[in-house]
Parts: sequence; C-alpha cells; structure tokens
Amino acid sequence: MYTKDGEQYYVVDAHIALWDARPENQRNIHGKQFIDCFYDYHRNLSPESEVWPYEEYLYQGGERLMRDVFAGGIVDHAVFQPARLAEFYHRGFGQTEEAFALAQAHPDKLTYNHYWDPRDGENGLDKLRADAERMQLKGVKLYTADWHGESRGWKLTDPMAYRYLEACRELGIRNIHVHKGPTIRPLDRDAFDVADVDHVATDFTDLTFVVEHCGLPRLEDFCWIATQEPNVVAGLAVAIPFIHTRPRYFAQIMGELVYWLGEDRILFSSDYALWTPTWLVERFVDFQIPEDMTEYAPLSTEVKKKVLGLNAARLYDLEVPAHLRLPEADETQTGPREPAAADLASV
Repeated sequence: MYTKDGEQYYVVDAHIALWDARPENQRNIHGKQFIDCFYDYHRNLSPESEVWPYEEYLYQGGERLMRDVFAGGIVDHAVFQPARLAEFYHRGFGQTEEAFALAQAHPDKLTYNHYWDPRDGENGLDKLRADAERMQLKGVKLYTADWHGESRGWKLTDPMAYRYLEACRELGIRNIHVHKGPTIRPLDRDAFDVADVDHVATDFTDLTFVVEHCGLPRLEDFCWIATQEPNVVAGLAVAIPFIHTRPRYFAQIMGELVYWLGEDRILFSSDYALWTPTWLVERFVDFQIPEDMTEYAPLSTEVKKKVLGLNAARLYDLEVPAHLRLPEADETQTGPREPAAADLASV
C-alpha cells in the first residue's frame, strides 16, 4: 500500500517479468540485440539514480525481483507476463518455471500468466490445456512478433490463433495480454500492429484483451479501436516512464486514454525489469496534466487509484482491503465503457 498526502493506494503492477539474457543463454546475435534494446530503453527513460549496470540487467533472479518489485510495501500485487523468444535464447527469455514457482510461493503477492503461440499447432493446444490446469491460469501474454523457424510473426486473426482463443474461453483464461507497442531489435515493427485486436475483440466479447504498451507508437489507432470495443484495455508498460523524460507526451497519452477508453480500462505496469515500479508509482501519484493542455481533464485521485491497482484487481479477482476501495457511490462504472462515452456525437 502506498500512502501520499493522506491518500492510500492499492497498487497492482500488471506487467512484470523474470528473465535470463546472460551470454550463456543467448542462442545467437539476436539474443544480444534484444536485451541491448531493452537496456537502451531502460537507461534512456530512467532517472539517473534508477539506472542499473548492464551486467545486472541481464539477469535478476527471484530474490532480487521480490526486493525490487515489493520494496517499501508500495506494490501490493504483481502479474507475470513472460515472453518465450526461443529463437534467440537457449532456455527462452522468460524464466517461466522459475516465475511460476515464485508465484506459488507468494500467492498473496504474485499471479503467473503463461504464453502460447499458434504456430505450435495441435501440440501447443494440448500443452495449453495442461498448463492451464497445472498453473490455474487466469491470463496469458502473447507476443505476435516472436520468431518461429522461418516465420517472423503472426496475427491474432490467424485461423490457428482462433483455436487457441477458443481454448482460452473453454479453460477460463479470460485475460489476453498482447504486446502491441514499440518494436524491439531485431523484431519487425509491423508484427506489432494493433489492427488484429479489433477483429478478435468483436468475436470474443467474453475475453478481455489487454493491449500492452497501449499500441505505441500507434496510440491513435489503438484508441479508435478500443473506444468501439469495450473489452479492450490499455496497459501502460513502456508508456509510463515517459513521465520522467517527456512529461507532456505522457500527459497526451493519459489524456487520450482517459478520453477514449475511460478511467476503468487503464492498467499501471512497470514492465519490470525494464523499470522498477517504486519511482513510477511515486511519479504517477504526483503527476498532473499541465494546465495549458486544456483538451484533457485533470487526473483526479480516484482516476489514479483505479489506474494504479483497482482496475487490475477487478480483472484478476484480487481482494482489495475495504479501506483501499473507492466508495460505492464513486464506482458508477464497474464494466467496460460503452463507445458512446467517447462523445463521438460532438465530433
């Protein structure tokens, strides 16, 4: 629980990872390119006091993750969102079994999401069913730009992807997190395009599609899709560190998301270990839309509480202590915002 100026915030970090990018796990030059690109984001968008040495950035381990993510009691719960990247790393990039074991050891603090790839075919479907039972999955993380043999990406609209989404529906995996953001060397930029989200959100209205990185640099495309698809949610991973280096740009991102999606469909995410959550939470609580950006409404304390944790808690059925909930009178909207709320009639 984070406290500032008498206000208490229940914080859920909706996007963290446990990875191993050490040289001995790098399968080829692309493994080094990938982690080097991560590190460039880290050092260029972080305050100087928060920049790690490169060697520490390659690998954290569970003990350090628990210390970094839950330092000072600011974060109450966090959700693992792993990436496989088996073409770049011998054992994969995300330490899936280690992360799952850590979540089992700390169920009050960690939720584990797994991944799937439709290019794994029928065998992958069988594995998804087994993983769902073993790991009690409520969500998955999808990486549409991941390489697989000769393939350098896939779409949510691919026929086999529909088979996997149907399996998620059957298995009760209702939170579908999809990386749709800035490209990462050497992956292809267009493989992260947001257009396929529109199609699947329409066809799977009982699933929630969390678009990680809120579609950046395609924010406008994402917002036009999300305002029409009430089961689409924005994840702030990668977007929120701009609060330090480009605060007006971050104000634009938040202003657009609140206008088009509403305050109930935006999730705080540090993207650990790209960044640690403590300084991001502190900056976000203190942040306000500049007064001269009059097209955007100010960010109220209630909005910040929803974004920092209450929205994610609802998606993952987390029990929020009574004193950290918003008064029922303020919770006028518990489900996705309807498209009409975007005030399209005034355009």
